Amino acid sequence: MITVNEALTRIKAYTKDFGIEEVPLLQSTKRVLATDVVADRDFPPYHRVTMDGIAINTNAFDSGKRDFYIEAVQAAGAPLQMLKEEHNCIEVMTGAVLPGGTNAVIPYEECVITDGIASVQPAAIKQYQNVHLQGNDSTAGTVLIPLNTTITPAHIGVMATVGLAKVPVYKLLAVAICSTGDELVDIAEIPLPHQIRQSNSYMLAAALQQEGITAKLHHLKDDKESMREQLSIILNECDVLLLSGAVSKGKFDYLPEVLTTLGMHTIFHRVAQRPGKPFLFGAFEKGKLVFGFPGNPVSSFVCYHIYCKQWLRASLRRTTKKVTAHLAKPISFQPKLDFLVLVTLEYRAGMLYAIPIMGANSGDMPSLVNADGIITLPAEKDNFEEGELFEVQYC
Repeated sequence: MITVNEALTRIKAYTKDFGIEEVPLLQSTKRVLATDVVADRDFPPYHRVTMDGIAINTNAFDSGKRDFYIEAVQAAGAPLQMLKEEHNCIEVMTGAVLPGGTNAVIPYEECVITDGIASVQPAAIKQYQNVHLQGNDSTAGTVLIPLNTTITPAHIGVMATVGLAKVPVYKLLAVAICSTGDELVDIAEIPLPHQIRQSNSYMLAAALQQEGITAKLHHLKDDKESMREQLSIILNECDVLLLSGAVSKGKFDYLPEVLTTLGMHTIFHRVAQRPGKPFLFGAFEKGKLVFGFPGNPVSSFVCYHIYCKQWLRASLRRTTKKVTAHLAKPISFQPKLDFLVLVTLEYRAGMLYAIPIMGANSGDMPSLVNADGIITLPAEKDNFEEGELFEVQYC
Protein backbone atom coordinates (compact mmCIF):
# COMPACT_ATOMS: atom_id res chain seq x y z
CA MET A 1 0.00 0.00 0.00
CA ILE A 2 1.05 3.58 -0.56
CA THR A 3 0.62 6.59 1.73
CA VAL A 4 -1.93 9.37 1.33
CA ASN A 5 0.80 11.81 0.25
CA GLU A 6 2.15 9.37 -2.35
CA ALA A 7 -1.36 8.75 -3.67
CA LEU A 8 -1.93 12.50 -4.00
CA THR A 9 1.39 12.93 -5.79
CA ARG A 10 0.54 10.23 -8.31
CA ILE A 11 -2.94 11.65 -8.91
CA LYS A 12 -1.67 15.21 -9.38
CA ALA A 13 0.75 13.91 -12.03
CA TYR A 14 -2.37 13.25 -14.11
CA THR A 15 -3.67 16.83 -13.91
CA LYS A 16 -5.12 17.57 -17.35
CA ASP A 17 -5.92 20.49 -19.61
CA PHE A 18 -9.38 20.06 -21.13
CA GLY A 19 -9.08 23.10 -23.38
CA ILE A 20 -10.85 26.45 -23.60
CA GLU A 21 -14.30 27.43 -24.82
CA GLU A 22 -16.31 30.63 -25.06
CA VAL A 23 -19.64 30.81 -23.26
CA PRO A 24 -22.29 33.56 -23.09
CA LEU A 25 -21.66 36.01 -20.26
CA LEU A 26 -24.58 34.85 -18.10
CA GLN A 27 -23.49 31.22 -18.42
CA SER A 28 -20.01 31.91 -17.11
CA THR A 29 -20.79 32.20 -13.38
CA LYS A 30 -18.69 29.74 -11.31
CA ARG A 31 -16.56 28.95 -14.38
CA VAL A 32 -12.83 29.74 -14.45
CA LEU A 33 -11.47 32.52 -16.66
CA ALA A 34 -9.02 31.39 -19.32
CA THR A 35 -7.80 34.91 -20.09
CA ASP A 36 -7.24 38.26 -18.39
CA VAL A 37 -10.17 40.67 -18.51
CA VAL A 38 -8.71 44.06 -19.54
CA ALA A 39 -10.20 47.54 -19.35
CA ASP A 40 -11.10 48.60 -22.89
CA ARG A 41 -11.07 52.28 -21.82
CA ASP A 42 -10.58 54.41 -18.73
CA PHE A 43 -12.94 53.81 -15.79
CA PRO A 44 -14.78 55.98 -15.32
CA PRO A 45 -14.43 56.96 -19.00
CA TYR A 46 -15.12 60.64 -18.24
CA HIS A 47 -15.25 62.98 -15.26
CA ARG A 48 -18.49 61.65 -13.76
CA VAL A 49 -20.86 63.69 -11.61
CA THR A 50 -21.71 61.89 -8.34
CA MET A 51 -24.41 64.22 -6.95
CA ASP A 52 -27.43 66.01 -8.43
CA GLY A 53 -26.76 69.74 -8.26
CA ILE A 54 -24.93 72.48 -10.13
CA ALA A 55 -21.48 72.46 -11.74
CA ILE A 56 -19.40 75.62 -11.40
CA ASN A 57 -15.90 76.86 -12.00
CA THR A 58 -14.18 77.33 -8.64
CA ASN A 59 -12.41 80.48 -9.90
CA ALA A 60 -15.76 82.27 -9.80
CA PHE A 61 -16.48 81.05 -6.27
CA ASP A 62 -12.98 82.03 -5.09
CA SER A 63 -13.51 85.53 -6.47
CA GLY A 64 -16.58 85.92 -4.24
CA LYS A 65 -19.33 84.83 -6.61
CA ARG A 66 -22.26 83.12 -4.80
CA ASP A 67 -25.17 83.54 -7.20
CA PHE A 68 -24.89 81.65 -10.49
CA TYR A 69 -27.10 81.94 -13.53
CA ILE A 70 -28.11 78.48 -14.80
CA GLU A 71 -27.11 78.22 -18.45
CA ALA A 72 -28.28 74.64 -19.16
CA VAL A 73 -28.88 71.14 -17.82
CA GLN A 74 -26.36 68.30 -18.25
CA ALA A 75 -28.31 65.02 -18.08
CA ALA A 76 -26.80 61.58 -17.59
CA GLY A 77 -26.19 60.04 -20.99
CA ALA A 78 -26.17 63.37 -22.81
CA PRO A 79 -23.15 64.64 -24.79
CA LEU A 80 -20.69 66.99 -23.10
CA GLN A 81 -21.85 70.60 -22.74
CA MET A 82 -19.55 73.59 -22.28
CA LEU A 83 -19.98 76.39 -19.74
CA LYS A 84 -20.19 79.58 -21.78
CA GLU A 85 -19.53 82.09 -18.99
CA GLU A 86 -17.20 81.31 -16.08
CA HIS A 87 -19.51 83.05 -13.59
CA ASN A 88 -22.51 80.94 -14.60
CA CYS A 89 -23.33 77.32 -13.83
CA ILE A 90 -24.93 74.22 -15.37
CA GLU A 91 -27.35 71.94 -13.57
CA VAL A 92 -26.01 68.36 -13.51
CA MET A 93 -27.47 64.95 -12.77
CA THR A 94 -25.76 62.00 -11.05
CA GLY A 95 -23.85 59.95 -13.65
CA ALA A 96 -23.60 62.81 -16.13
CA VAL A 97 -20.41 64.06 -17.78
CA LEU A 98 -18.93 67.00 -15.89
CA PRO A 99 -19.52 69.96 -18.23
CA GLY A 100 -16.51 71.57 -19.86
CA GLY A 101 -15.28 74.69 -18.08
CA THR A 102 -16.49 73.46 -14.66
CA ASN A 103 -14.50 71.74 -11.95
CA ALA A 104 -16.79 71.22 -8.95
CA VAL A 105 -20.33 70.12 -8.17
CA ILE A 106 -22.44 71.65 -5.41
CA PRO A 107 -25.42 69.45 -4.46
CA TYR A 108 -28.96 70.79 -4.60
CA GLU A 109 -29.13 70.48 -0.80
CA GLU A 110 -26.54 73.28 -0.56
CA CYS A 111 -28.22 75.58 -3.08
CA VAL A 112 -31.33 77.73 -3.30
CA ILE A 113 -32.66 78.09 -6.85
CA THR A 114 -34.95 81.02 -7.64
CA ASP A 115 -35.87 82.29 -11.10
CA GLY A 116 -33.01 80.50 -12.81
CA ILE A 117 -30.41 81.71 -10.29
CA ALA A 118 -28.63 79.18 -8.03
CA SER A 119 -27.44 80.71 -4.76
CA VAL A 120 -24.82 78.53 -3.08
CA GLN A 121 -24.57 78.29 0.69
CA PRO A 122 -21.23 76.59 1.52
CA ALA A 123 -18.48 78.81 2.89
CA ALA A 124 -15.84 76.78 1.06
CA ILE A 125 -15.68 74.30 -1.80
CA LYS A 126 -12.93 72.13 -3.27
CA GLN A 127 -11.94 71.51 -6.85
CA TYR A 128 -13.53 68.31 -8.23
CA GLN A 129 -15.69 67.77 -5.18
CA ASN A 130 -18.54 65.35 -5.95
CA VAL A 131 -16.77 64.31 -9.15
CA HIS A 132 -15.41 60.83 -9.94
CA LEU A 133 -12.39 61.64 -12.07
CA GLN A 134 -11.74 59.92 -15.39
CA GLY A 135 -9.44 56.91 -15.00
CA ASN A 136 -9.52 57.09 -11.21
CA ASP A 137 -10.59 53.43 -10.92
CA SER A 138 -8.46 52.09 -13.75
CA THR A 139 -6.97 53.18 -17.04
CA ALA A 140 -7.35 51.55 -20.45
CA GLY A 141 -5.31 48.36 -20.67
CA THR A 142 -5.39 47.62 -16.93
CA VAL A 143 -6.06 43.98 -15.99
CA LEU A 144 -9.36 44.09 -14.12
CA ILE A 145 -9.77 40.34 -13.53
CA PRO A 146 -6.78 37.98 -13.88
CA LEU A 147 -7.05 34.65 -15.65
CA ASN A 148 -7.72 31.58 -13.49
CA THR A 149 -10.29 33.55 -11.48
CA THR A 150 -13.52 31.74 -10.58
CA ILE A 151 -16.26 34.01 -11.89
CA THR A 152 -18.71 35.58 -9.43
CA PRO A 153 -21.68 37.92 -10.02
CA ALA A 154 -19.37 40.88 -9.29
CA HIS A 155 -17.05 39.71 -12.08
CA ILE A 156 -20.06 39.46 -14.41
CA GLY A 157 -20.71 43.16 -13.81
CA VAL A 158 -17.11 44.05 -14.66
CA MET A 159 -17.12 41.91 -17.81
CA ALA A 160 -20.39 43.50 -18.94
CA THR A 161 -18.77 46.91 -18.43
CA VAL A 162 -15.93 46.06 -20.82
CA GLY A 163 -18.33 44.55 -23.38
CA LEU A 164 -17.34 40.89 -22.93
CA ALA A 165 -20.45 39.18 -24.30
CA LYS A 166 -18.60 35.86 -24.77
CA VAL A 167 -16.25 34.73 -22.01
CA PRO A 168 -13.25 32.41 -22.57
CA VAL A 169 -13.32 29.76 -19.82
CA TYR A 170 -11.70 26.40 -19.23
CA LYS A 171 -13.83 23.55 -20.51
CA LEU A 172 -15.66 21.38 -18.05
CA LEU A 173 -15.01 17.67 -18.25
CA ALA A 174 -17.58 14.95 -18.83
CA VAL A 175 -17.96 12.79 -15.72
CA ALA A 176 -19.82 9.51 -15.27
CA ILE A 177 -20.67 8.10 -11.85
CA CYS A 178 -21.35 4.40 -11.44
CA SER A 179 -22.81 2.89 -8.31
CA THR A 180 -22.40 -0.88 -7.98
CA GLY A 181 -24.16 -3.70 -6.21
CA ASP A 182 -27.26 -5.84 -6.53
CA GLU A 183 -28.41 -4.59 -3.14
CA LEU A 184 -29.03 -1.08 -4.49
CA VAL A 185 -32.38 0.18 -5.76
CA ASP A 186 -33.39 3.57 -7.11
CA ILE A 187 -34.24 6.30 -4.61
CA ALA A 188 -37.89 6.32 -5.75
CA GLU A 189 -38.33 2.62 -4.89
CA ILE A 190 -39.34 1.04 -1.60
CA PRO A 191 -36.41 -1.24 -0.72
CA LEU A 192 -36.97 -4.81 0.41
CA PRO A 193 -35.48 -5.85 3.77
CA HIS A 194 -32.25 -6.96 2.04
CA GLN A 195 -31.92 -3.85 -0.14
CA ILE A 196 -30.91 -0.20 0.27
CA ARG A 197 -31.46 2.88 -1.86
CA GLN A 198 -28.68 4.32 -4.00
CA SER A 199 -27.16 7.28 -2.20
CA ASN A 200 -23.43 7.50 -2.90
CA SER A 201 -23.91 8.32 -6.57
CA TYR A 202 -26.26 11.21 -5.73
CA MET A 203 -23.88 12.46 -3.03
CA LEU A 204 -20.96 12.45 -5.49
CA ALA A 205 -23.07 14.08 -8.21
CA ALA A 206 -24.04 16.87 -5.79
CA ALA A 207 -20.37 17.40 -4.90
CA LEU A 208 -19.54 17.76 -8.59
CA GLN A 209 -22.38 20.25 -9.04
CA GLN A 210 -20.54 22.51 -6.60
CA GLU A 211 -17.72 22.54 -9.17
CA GLY A 212 -20.16 23.36 -12.00
CA ILE A 213 -20.19 19.81 -13.39
CA THR A 214 -23.32 17.80 -14.13
CA ALA A 215 -22.46 14.09 -14.08
CA LYS A 216 -24.31 11.20 -15.68
CA LEU A 217 -25.39 8.52 -13.23
CA HIS A 218 -25.31 4.76 -13.90
CA HIS A 219 -25.77 1.57 -11.90
CA LEU A 220 -23.72 -1.58 -12.41
CA LYS A 221 -24.95 -5.00 -11.36
CA ASP A 222 -22.62 -7.53 -9.75
CA ASP A 223 -22.02 -9.40 -13.00
CA LYS A 224 -18.72 -9.34 -14.90
CA GLU A 225 -20.08 -9.47 -18.42
CA SER A 226 -22.80 -6.92 -17.71
CA MET A 227 -20.21 -4.59 -16.13
CA ARG A 228 -17.91 -4.97 -19.12
CA GLU A 229 -20.66 -4.17 -21.62
CA GLN A 230 -21.92 -1.13 -19.70
CA LEU A 231 -18.49 0.28 -18.96
CA SER A 232 -17.30 -0.05 -22.55
CA ILE A 233 -20.16 2.28 -23.53
CA ILE A 234 -19.84 4.62 -20.55
CA LEU A 235 -16.10 5.09 -21.05
CA ASN A 236 -16.71 6.34 -24.60
CA GLU A 237 -18.91 9.12 -23.24
CA CYS A 238 -16.82 10.53 -20.40
CA ASP A 239 -13.42 11.94 -19.51
CA VAL A 240 -13.48 10.72 -15.93
CA LEU A 241 -15.23 7.78 -14.34
CA LEU A 242 -16.13 7.77 -10.65
CA LEU A 243 -17.02 4.41 -9.15
CA SER A 244 -18.61 3.64 -5.81
CA GLY A 245 -18.11 0.09 -4.60
CA ALA A 246 -16.79 -3.22 -6.00
CA VAL A 247 -13.10 -2.27 -5.61
CA SER A 248 -12.32 -4.20 -2.44
CA LYS A 249 -11.59 -7.94 -1.99
CA GLY A 250 -15.14 -9.21 -1.85
CA LYS A 251 -16.26 -12.17 -3.95
CA PHE A 252 -18.29 -9.90 -6.23
CA ASP A 253 -15.86 -6.97 -6.40
CA TYR A 254 -15.18 -7.39 -10.10
CA LEU A 255 -14.41 -3.82 -11.11
CA PRO A 256 -10.58 -3.88 -10.99
CA GLU A 257 -10.51 -7.00 -13.16
CA VAL A 258 -13.14 -5.72 -15.61
CA LEU A 259 -11.47 -2.33 -15.99
CA THR A 260 -8.13 -3.99 -16.65
CA THR A 261 -9.65 -6.08 -19.45
CA LEU A 262 -10.98 -2.83 -20.94
CA GLY A 263 -7.46 -1.36 -21.04
CA MET A 264 -7.09 0.49 -17.73
CA HIS A 265 -3.60 0.81 -16.27
CA THR A 266 -3.76 0.67 -12.48
CA ILE A 267 -1.78 3.60 -11.02
CA PHE A 268 -2.43 2.32 -7.50
CA HIS A 269 -4.95 0.18 -5.66
CA ARG A 270 -5.16 0.42 -1.87
CA VAL A 271 -3.91 3.30 0.27
CA ALA A 272 -2.68 3.06 3.85
CA GLN A 273 -5.56 5.10 5.24
CA ARG A 274 -8.77 4.81 7.18
CA PRO A 275 -11.39 5.07 5.92
CA GLY A 276 -11.06 4.19 2.22
CA LYS A 277 -8.19 1.70 2.18
CA PRO A 278 -9.37 -0.06 -1.07
CA PHE A 279 -9.32 3.20 -3.09
CA LEU A 280 -8.28 2.65 -6.72
CA PHE A 281 -6.90 5.07 -9.30
CA GLY A 282 -6.30 4.15 -12.92
CA ALA A 283 -5.79 5.60 -16.40
CA PHE A 284 -6.48 4.59 -19.98
CA GLU A 285 -4.17 5.25 -22.92
CA LYS A 286 -6.49 7.91 -24.32
CA GLY A 287 -6.25 9.87 -21.07
CA LYS A 288 -9.48 8.80 -19.41
CA LEU A 289 -9.15 8.48 -15.65
CA VAL A 290 -10.85 6.25 -13.09
CA PHE A 291 -11.41 7.02 -9.41
CA GLY A 292 -12.65 3.87 -7.69
CA PHE A 293 -14.05 4.64 -4.24
CA PRO A 294 -15.05 2.00 -1.68
CA GLY A 295 -18.82 1.59 -1.43
CA ASN A 296 -19.21 2.68 2.18
CA PRO A 297 -20.64 6.23 2.22
CA VAL A 298 -18.01 7.83 4.46
CA SER A 299 -15.21 6.17 2.46
CA SER A 300 -16.61 7.45 -0.84
CA PHE A 301 -17.17 10.91 0.60
CA VAL A 302 -13.70 11.22 2.10
CA CYS A 303 -11.87 9.80 -0.91
CA TYR A 304 -13.69 12.16 -3.26
CA HIS A 305 -12.76 15.24 -1.22
CA ILE A 306 -9.18 14.26 -0.45
CA TYR A 307 -8.26 13.02 -3.92
CA CYS A 308 -10.71 13.60 -6.76
CA LYS A 309 -11.72 17.13 -5.76
CA GLN A 310 -8.10 18.26 -5.52
CA TRP A 311 -7.31 16.76 -8.93
CA LEU A 312 -10.43 18.31 -10.41
CA ARG A 313 -9.70 21.77 -9.07
CA ALA A 314 -6.13 21.62 -10.34
CA SER A 315 -7.31 20.55 -13.81
CA LEU A 316 -9.93 23.32 -13.95
CA ARG A 317 -7.43 25.93 -12.60
CA ARG A 318 -9.58 26.58 -9.54
CA THR A 319 -7.62 28.12 -6.71
CA THR A 320 -8.00 26.59 -3.26
CA LYS A 321 -6.91 28.54 -0.23
CA LYS A 322 -4.90 26.61 2.33
CA VAL A 323 -6.77 26.49 5.63
CA THR A 324 -5.41 25.16 8.91
CA ALA A 325 -7.18 24.44 12.17
CA HIS A 326 -6.21 23.46 15.70
CA LEU A 327 -7.31 20.04 16.92
CA ALA A 328 -10.06 20.68 19.47
CA LYS A 329 -9.40 17.58 21.55
CA PRO A 330 -6.79 14.80 21.72
CA ILE A 331 -7.06 11.68 19.55
CA SER A 332 -5.35 8.31 19.86
CA PHE A 333 -5.18 6.11 16.76
CA GLN A 334 -3.08 2.95 16.89
CA PRO A 335 -3.17 1.42 13.38
CA LYS A 336 -0.21 2.42 11.22
CA LEU A 337 -2.48 4.17 8.76
CA ASP A 338 -3.18 7.79 7.89
CA PHE A 339 -6.40 8.67 9.71
CA LEU A 340 -8.82 10.79 7.64
CA VAL A 341 -11.01 12.45 10.24
CA LEU A 342 -14.31 14.19 9.60
CA VAL A 343 -14.49 17.41 11.60
CA THR A 344 -16.78 20.30 12.36
CA LEU A 345 -15.12 23.71 12.37
CA GLU A 346 -15.54 26.39 15.01
CA TYR A 347 -13.89 29.70 15.79
CA ARG A 348 -12.74 30.24 19.36
CA ALA A 349 -11.06 33.50 20.37
CA GLY A 350 -10.24 34.20 16.73
CA MET A 351 -8.67 30.78 16.03
CA LEU A 352 -10.16 27.98 13.95
CA TYR A 353 -10.65 24.65 15.71
CA ALA A 354 -11.40 21.24 14.22
CA ILE A 355 -13.75 19.15 16.35
CA PRO A 356 -13.46 15.45 15.40
CA ILE A 357 -16.63 13.53 14.60
CA MET A 358 -15.64 10.35 16.39
CA GLY A 359 -17.40 7.02 16.56
CA ALA A 360 -18.58 7.16 12.96
CA ASN A 361 -17.78 4.10 10.90
CA SER A 362 -17.33 4.08 7.14
CA GLY A 363 -20.99 3.25 6.58
CA ASP A 364 -22.34 5.99 8.83
CA MET A 365 -24.09 8.25 6.31
CA PRO A 366 -25.73 10.57 8.90
CA SER A 367 -22.31 11.55 10.29
CA LEU A 368 -21.57 13.30 7.01
CA VAL A 369 -24.28 15.87 7.65
CA ASN A 370 -22.27 17.50 10.43
CA ALA A 371 -18.92 17.45 8.59
CA ASP A 372 -17.40 20.79 7.57
CA GLY A 373 -14.05 19.34 6.56
CA ILE A 374 -11.49 16.56 6.78
CA ILE A 375 -8.08 16.52 8.45
CA THR A 376 -5.38 13.91 7.88
CA LEU A 377 -3.58 12.53 10.94
CA PRO A 378 -0.30 10.96 9.78
CA ALA A 379 0.50 7.29 10.40
CA GLU A 380 3.86 8.18 11.98
CA LYS A 381 2.15 9.10 15.26
CA ASP A 382 -0.29 7.34 17.58
CA ASN A 383 -1.30 10.27 19.76
CA PHE A 384 -2.40 13.73 18.67
CA GLU A 385 -2.69 16.50 21.22
CA GLU A 386 -5.26 19.23 21.59
CA GLY A 387 -4.08 22.39 19.84
CA GLU A 388 -1.98 20.67 17.15
CA LEU A 389 -2.33 22.38 13.79
CA PHE A 390 -3.56 20.49 10.69
CA GLU A 391 -4.54 21.45 7.18
CA VAL A 392 -8.28 21.20 6.52
CA GLN A 393 -9.84 19.98 3.31
CA TYR A 394 -13.26 21.62 3.18
CA CYS A 395 -16.25 19.41 2.34
